[in-house]
Amino acid sequence: MISRFGEDVSIQPAELRGLVFQCLENAGQLKKVLILPPDHTRLNSMAGPITEMVYEKLTGEGVQVDILPTLGTHNPMTEAQLRMMFGDSIPLDAFKVHDWRNEVVRKGVIASEMLSELSAGKVDYTVGVEVNKMLLEGYDLILSVGQVVPHEVVGMANYTKNIVVGAGGSDIINKSHFLGAVAGIENILGQTDSPVRSLFNHAVETFLSDLPIVYLLTVMEQDYDTREMHMRGFYAGAESAVFEEACDLARKVNITLLDREPKKVVVYLDPHEFQSTWLGNKAVYRTRMAIADDGELIVLAPALKEFGEDPTIDRMIRKFGYYGTPATLKAVEEDEELRNNLSAAAHLIHGSSEGRFKITYCPGEGGVTLDEVRSVGFEAEAYAEMAARYNPETLKDGFNTLPDGEEIFYISNPALGLWAYREKFKDSA
Repeated sequence: MISRFGEDVSIQPAELRGLVFQCLENAGQLKKVLILPPDHTRLNSMAGPITEMVYEKLTGEGVQVDILPTLGTHNPMTEAQLRMMFGDSIPLDAFKVHDWRNEVVRKGVIASEMLSELSAGKVDYTVGVEVNKMLLEGYDLILSVGQVVPHEVVGMANYTKNIVVGAGGSDIINKSHFLGAVAGIENILGQTDSPVRSLFNHAVETFLSDLPIVYLLTVMEQDYDTREMHMRGFYAGAESAVFEEACDLARKVNITLLDREPKKVVVYLDPHEFQSTWLGNKAVYRTRMAIADDGELIVLAPALKEFGEDPTIDRMIRKFGYYGTPATLKAVEEDEELRNNLSAAAHLIHGSSEGRFKITYCPGEGGVTLDEVRSVGFEAEAYAEMAARYNPETLKDGFNTLPDGEEIFYISNPALGLWAYREKFKDSA
């Protein structure tokens, strides 16, 4: 394993380049390499510059390099998003598009008994392990690049999740997300080990162990005074310790434990990263263990243009809305299409406060309307009006007191961490 990490470490580009190149040198003679980076929704992961470094070095040595952004259920990246994430030097034809519903190959099936065990009997379905067919096309190195950070479905993002969800197919995406939902988001968020992580690790170790996968993982932290991003950790290797050690650091630098519960939390969604509630509901997931009962979450979403990133899921969200676990489980029983899209059902559960606090979405003009927001179970206010009161340009991350005395807790990017009331967070590794 190659690693460089520490809570006070800030890895600069030249040092990062050296670490990445050391990893490539350890891989030996290469002819054909596949890179699996995240898309622009992980803009702060530094996966874009790492991909650019790998591409430039290897193609300069005559190696064929293909890049498959691990979209999972997300929309294909536009040219502008590719350039924002990966820079201007990589030819556009090097980027391939992952189709999670069609362009996948099934490598095996996980037995229902394992799902029953992982869920304490709440589900007992089989899970098909599917990955994009490109992974099976004879690459002599597959680089899985990404950031380890708290995640609502699996506990901590990346590692085997990037393979079987990011580049995975509909069966494992749908059923793993639902497994996470029935296990309880509060039991999973920020945990290194979880039922969903066990499922992903088993899938890769059992059915994909013949693939030459090497993980390049980062741990990032934002300085909330300057808003500057720092790379606190870089880990590279094929073994599980790469992920486990990254989790240890991410839990130290990406989880903010509060000594009291804020009554009102305001979250800003960057227009470049968040254009759907499918992604923007990180504002809900990452704060639900912090907000006081009967409190309010205000989500400033200037670029909100849709609910789901996938047409079918968008339709499911519009049809069933964010009304909590009992309503969603009832809908799963009664509606075959939702039953066949369990990732949508899981998202509906995760995106609800379960009636514990109010969620007010504030979309900008030209996208999702206020009435559409209200139709899925959220409160709605115009972005311009709410941003005038809760100005993202002047608020600082953390507690703020407004001129009229109102106290709020502000978060400038929910993708960068997890916020929880200390007494609610399960502080285990």
